[in-house]
Amino acid sequence: MDAPFLLVKLVTLVLALVVASLAFHGYRRSGNEPMLYVAGGFVFIGVGAICEGLIYQLLGTSLLSAALVQAVVVSSGMVLILASLTRGSE
Repeated sequence: MDAPFLLVKLVTLVLALVVASLAFHGYRRSGNEPMLYVAGGFVFIGVGAICEGLIYQLLGTSLLSAALVQAVVVSSGMVLILASLTRGSE
């Protein structure tokens, strides 16, 4: 795997985990449940950022299969964030 590609993926993962950490801290401070969904969503998005390359390289799957797994993981994160936005407006 090319170093610049790996670096960008790791930066994306770190940023997503920082946002998730801040959201979780906000949840603990305020008890606002939608913040917990935001935290979980960003964890999924961060993991999704690196899982495609890992699955493709380590497991030797096709690029299509790895991309499908990544899309499912990132989409799950987006669903959690969407749930936080809809639950937060109640």
